[in-house]
Amino acid sequence: MIPGPVEFDPEVMRALGTKTASHVAPEFITVFGRALKRFREVCLAPSAQPFVVAGSGTLAMELAVANLVEPGERALVVNTGYFSDRMATLLERYGAEVVQAKCAPGEVPDVAEVERVLAGGRFKVMTVTHVDTSTGVLAPVEALVKAAGRQGVLSVVDGVCATAGETFHQEAWGADVYLTASQKAIGVPPGLALLCVSKRAMDAWRSRRTPVRSLYADFAEWLPIMEAYEAGRPAYFATPPVNLVYALEVSLGQILREGMEARFARHRRMAQAFRAGWRALGLKLLPVSEAVTANTLSALYYPEGVDAAVLGRAREQGVVLAGGLHPQLKTRYFRVGHMNVVGPSDVLATVGAVERALLAAGHRSEPGVAVAAAQAELLAAR
Repeated sequence: MIPGPVEFDPEVMRALGTKTASHVAPEFITVFGRALKRFREVCLAPSAQPFVVAGSGTLAMELAVANLVEPGERALVVNTGYFSDRMATLLERYGAEVVQAKCAPGEVPDVAEVERVLAGGRFKVMTVTHVDTSTGVLAPVEALVKAAGRQGVLSVVDGVCATAGETFHQEAWGADVYLTASQKAIGVPPGLALLCVSKRAMDAWRSRRTPVRSLYADFAEWLPIMEAYEAGRPAYFATPPVNLVYALEVSLGQILREGMEARFARHRRMAQAFRAGWRALGLKLLPVSEAVTANTLSALYYPEGVDAAVLGRAREQGVVLAGGLHPQLKTRYFRVGHMNVVGPSDVLATVGAVERALLAAGHRSEPGVAVAAAQAELLAAR
């Protein structure tokens, strides 16, 4: 129950174990082409260009930065945690002049203030982390990308800990890039960097004055491959991770069969049940309000007298949790992932394990109160 890699559906794992075909075999081309179409549907971006490339979520971030930003151009980073810091570092590496809209851990920058900065700043891009895995903070991405659009600024949304778990309508909201990785709510083992790129962003890339500095990250190398596979033709630049693409095609099919709005709603219901359990235990969330609290993970302060040793106690109860990641707070909190295939049984098992671990660590609460609270929330949400 960490915020990635998550638990994966058995059908996805069977696809991963399929006999590896040639990357230009007709059967693989069909699967890859279908995966590209399905990823576009998952992002709710019918006219965007999908990219599926071997790599991590950090590569997805780099693909966006490398292709959209040239040396000397200005970028605004809406900073909500550790991975916003990483985006700023990437932008600086590619020569951007970076301005950051910062806030205290657990908060989000004010949208009106962000738009004011955008209006006066001659920015090429604005970046925002949809859910920062380090803090469990959910950014107001719809309002932010619309603000960027009004100011003629390209918007890049890091959806690594959000895509297919948190509500997002890329085309309707006007987001130019939605990027993610395979190992979280997309539901595939680690190893795929995924992006959906708007026509406006692709036009901005085509209008570059300088070459993309990274060969592997250059859209010019990958676009012909994506277009060929989607059209059912063989093409080659770098060998794709064949079995991960098999698994991706299956997982995206499962996501779309559930339906995007139904999937978003399920993640909300499971998160609400988790939060009911945390409240019953007297645990404090790192995000400062319900409005900025993610549905894909919980970031929870240790109660007084309890430290990271409680994670080992939870593991003894059969549940693996994650420690803190934000450098200012990492020893003060822990994280619980709840995305992809998480259902009511996972909620109750996890809340029960945390409750027993805390009791064993000396935290005072009524035995069973957290599980009862989570169960009540699940029943009320039916």
